[in-house]
Amino acid sequence: MGVSVGISRHYRGCMEAPLDVLVVGAGPTGLALAAQLRANGTKFRIIDRSLDRVHESRALAIQPRTLEALAGFGVTDELIARGNPAMQLRMHLPGRVVRLPLFDIGLADTPYPFLLFLSQAETESVLSQYLTDRGVTIERGTELVGMEQKDSYVRCRLRGDGGREETAAAQYVVGCDGAHSGVRTQAGIGFEGYAYPQTFLLADLEADGLEPGAVHTYMTGAGMLFFFPLGSPATWRMLAMRPPDAPDAEVTLPLLQEITRRYVPERLILRDAVWMTDFRLHNRGAARYRAGRCFLAGDAAHIHSPAGAQGMNTGIQDALNLGWKLALVCRSAAPEELLETYEVERAPVGRTVRRFTDRAFTVGTSSNALIRLARTRLAPRLAPLALRASGPRGRVFRTVSELGIHYRRSPASVAGSPPPRTGPRAGDRLPDLPRGLQARTAPPGWHLMLSGPPPLWPDERLTPLLEGRADLVAVHRLGGQSPWAGAVQGLVRPDGYLGYVARGADLGGLRTYLDHWLPIGNR
Repeated sequence: MGVSVGISRHYRGCMEAPLDVLVVGAGPTGLALAAQLRANGTKFRIIDRSLDRVHESRALAIQPRTLEALAGFGVTDELIARGNPAMQLRMHLPGRVVRLPLFDIGLADTPYPFLLFLSQAETESVLSQYLTDRGVTIERGTELVGMEQKDSYVRCRLRGDGGREETAAAQYVVGCDGAHSGVRTQAGIGFEGYAYPQTFLLADLEADGLEPGAVHTYMTGAGMLFFFPLGSPATWRMLAMRPPDAPDAEVTLPLLQEITRRYVPERLILRDAVWMTDFRLHNRGAARYRAGRCFLAGDAAHIHSPAGAQGMNTGIQDALNLGWKLALVCRSAAPEELLETYEVERAPVGRTVRRFTDRAFTVGTSSNALIRLARTRLAPRLAPLALRASGPRGRVFRTVSELGIHYRRSPASVAGSPPPRTGPRAGDRLPDLPRGLQARTAPPGWHLMLSGPPPLWPDERLTPLLEGRADLVAVHRLGGQSPWAGAVQGLVRPDGYLGYVARGADLGGLRTYLDHWLPIGNR
């Protein structure tokens, strides 16, 4: 249970004191949201209808931006310790193997310049332990079976293990409950898109004959086969498209071995499967990310193919964008308007991921003759050349790593006058240059970064600006150790993105920004 810092109210028909937030779903998205609410002292509950967390791998990689975003909770080092920062790709082409690095350029401004291979089960284990260590109970076996939105709260009907029902009131409800989201359905939000016709096979197993510590991909006319280094619960994650003439039968190790024989010229021996399944993929997005006091995050808001390892990472970052906003609004430290920026900022990211993964999926699986020709003849020749060029490779890595995401068009991103000549802009992620800069802004709250000679920023100029906000905004005088040149003031939001940036020592624009988004007197 989170810690309450809000004002208790009475809600008729609810037996307990009202919550600030009810988090529905305890997958990676819900757990990340709960971690941020807990860090901000918000009163919440997190429920999940499943009796236990997942023990299969499902999502299998954590992007650099997600590692950055989770570092403030102190869990990133544990994730890295459990995972495999594989940095090599092996493209198995007819007659040869092309060896390519993964994430070797374009990532100089992050402390985590790699793709971390780690099963979803391990990611959930680390986040769950973080919450448990801080007194949060993850209420498994508890389902949201009904909700009714009122003017100032949501009345929620919950059913626990054994069928016992209770009624709870929450100012806000967040659906982190996956593709079949009950919150989305009950909030009346559409889920638009389509299903792909192909069937895929998934397994965590051992594979004798594969070079360890690298991602292996086999490109053929029938589609693509992948082996990802996982480590736990098995060494390899196998992903393959079921060939059209393969029997539509239960997934077994002999079936996987036969399909591998079709794709792979050299002999690989599959054994000791921990988990096997088949599934269909969808590309769908919620028509809205919010309906009144109900929000959607993660797979409840967007689902797509696993191309590029974007799904779980996008969901976690949805949660971390929304969490601090809910926390501030619930404690009356920010206006309700702040919550409107969630969809403005995250819905474009969701749409971009859906487009990106759809294109990659189509190239890799289409039976169209021209696309098959491109996949089997042209791509094997052109891809290694393109990926050896530093410019294109750097741009690809920035996109896949999610470090390039920005919110420059958000109303919560304001460029002061005059703007800096160089360095990150309003709406950009704060880079880790100079090294260690992100660590200074990791604690919860806003961070005011002041570059240039320290005498420009005496306490007597800053004290009136921060009066009434001292518990919300930390001040850092950077001197010359700054991502900007000269005198610059940059206000970093709790999610690591810049809300306001201006050049010079005039604090008038910054005061206007703070008065709007962190007004004094609301609390």
